[in-house]
Amino acid sequence: MKSSQKTLPTDVETLQKMVLELRHENQYLLEQFKIAQQKQFGKSSEKNSGQGELFNEAEQLIDEEVAENEEKEIISDTRNKPKRKPLPKDLPRETVIIDLSDEEKNCDCCGNDLHKMGEKKSEALKFIPAQIKVIETIRPQYSCRYCEKTAIKVKIKITPMPVSPIPKSIATPSLLSQIITSKYQYSLPLYRQETMFKQHGIELNRKTMSEWMIKCSTLFKPIIEQLHQHLLKQPVVQADETTLKVIQEDKNKCYMWVYCTGTDSPDKNGKKNKIKNIVLYDYHASRAGSCAVDYLKGFSGYLQADGYKGYEQVDADLIGCMAHARRKFKEAQTAQPKNKMGRADLAIKKIGKLYQIEKAIKGLSANEKYNIRQEKSQPLLNDIKKWLDKTILQVLPKSAIGKAIQYSLNQWHKLSGYIKNGDINIDNNRAERAIKPFVIGRKNWMFCNTASGANASAILYSLIETAKANGLTPFNYLMFLLEELPKQPDNLDYLMPWNVELETTI
Repeated sequence: MKSSQKTLPTDVETLQKMVLELRHENQYLLEQFKIAQQKQFGKSSEKNSGQGELFNEAEQLIDEEVAENEEKEIISDTRNKPKRKPLPKDLPRETVIIDLSDEEKNCDCCGNDLHKMGEKKSEALKFIPAQIKVIETIRPQYSCRYCEKTAIKVKIKITPMPVSPIPKSIATPSLLSQIITSKYQYSLPLYRQETMFKQHGIELNRKTMSEWMIKCSTLFKPIIEQLHQHLLKQPVVQADETTLKVIQEDKNKCYMWVYCTGTDSPDKNGKKNKIKNIVLYDYHASRAGSCAVDYLKGFSGYLQADGYKGYEQVDADLIGCMAHARRKFKEAQTAQPKNKMGRADLAIKKIGKLYQIEKAIKGLSANEKYNIRQEKSQPLLNDIKKWLDKTILQVLPKSAIGKAIQYSLNQWHKLSGYIKNGDINIDNNRAERAIKPFVIGRKNWMFCNTASGANASAILYSLIETAKANGLTPFNYLMFLLEELPKQPDNLDYLMPWNVELETTI
C-alpha cells in the first residue's frame, strides 16, 4: 500500500507534464495554421499583384475609389468633386473648332445678329498607335573615269556606314530600346512582342530579338563596370537576392542578387547629390556568401541586408533590417486570438515609434538625422531591447511570438546599427523594392534558358532601374547609350545617368 502511494505523485506529475506539452503543441499548430491561412488568403500590402490579380484590376480600382469617396463624404460631408489634373502643356495639340452655322448666329428672340462674347475650351486625349518606318540609307559611289579606262583595278570611293549598335543588322537604337524596355521594364515577353510586330506586318522572331538582347548587353558591359566601381565607393550598400530558374544549369535554383545605393528617385538636392542612385543586378548559380564577397570586394562602408548569414562573410559593417523584425511580429499578431491584444501588438507599437521618427527626419542631412536618432531613437531602442530580454523568458520558444522575439535578439546589434550613420536607412526596403521589378518580370517569362541569358538580363535590368532611380526615362537613356557606345568613347563619365540630361520620367 505504501509503495503505490509513493508512485502516485510521480504519475500525476507525468500526466500534468504530458498535458502541458500537448497544450503547447496544440497552440503551436494553431498558430502555424493561422499564419498559413493569412499567407494564403489574407491581404498583404507587401505582396505584388500577380497575373490573377491583374485580371480584375479595373473593377478592383473602381471599387476602391468608390469606397474611398464614400469614406470622405462621411468624414467631411463635402460636395467638392475631385478635379482632373491638367494635361501636360508640352504635348502636341490639334485644335478643333465647333462653331454655329451662319443661320444659327441669329437671336432666337429678336432675330438680330449674335456677336462672339467668349468661348469654352475642353481637352481630350487621342492615342496614336506606335509607328514603324524603314530608314533607307543611300551612299553614292564614286570612281575615276580615266582610271576606269587605264587602271587594272579601279578604286571606288564611298562614305562609310554610320556606326550601329549591331552592325549589318536592321535594328536601330530606337528599335532595340523599345524591345528592351518592353521586356525588362514592362515585363512583356519576346513571344508577345513577336505577335505585336506581326500586326504591323513585320516578321521579327523571338530568336532574333533574343540574340539582339545578348549583343546589347555585351555593348553595355563597360557602363555596368563603371557603375559597379561607383557603387563600391558609396558609404552604404543595400543587398537582397531572389531565386531564378535557368534551364541549362545543373542546380534547381539559381539566384539574382541586387545591390543598390542612394534612393529610388532623385531627391530635392537633384542629381548632384554626393550619394549616387545605383541599382545593379548580379546573376549566380549559387546563394553562397562568396557571391556577395566577390562582388563587394574593395567596399569598406556599411552593408545593409536581411538576416541571411551569407552576408556575414563580407568584410563590411553589417546593418540589419527593422522591417524584417517587424514582419515577424506581424506573423505573431496573426496567430493571436481574434479581438485580443497581445505581446505582438506591443512590439509593433514600439517599432512604430521608431518609424515615426524616420518619417519626421526624411529629407534632412545625414548629420541632422544622426543627431536626432541619438537623441530620440536611441532611448526607444534601449526600451525595446529591455522588453525583449524580459519577454523572452515569459513565452514559449517555438511559439510565433517566441520566434519573433528570438529573431530580434539574435539580430539586435545589426537592427540597432542604423543609428551609427545618418546615411543608413532603418530598413532594407530600398533593396526589396529594387528586386521587385525582376520578380514581377519573372512571373511572365518564368525562366532563362542559359547563364548568358541570365547575365544579359542582369545587365539590362540594372540599366533600366538605375535610369529610373536617376529620374530618366529608360527608353531614352538606353537609346542614348546605343547611339554613343558604338563610337567607342574613351571617357564614359558623360554616359553616367547622373550626368545625362534627357527627358525625365513622369
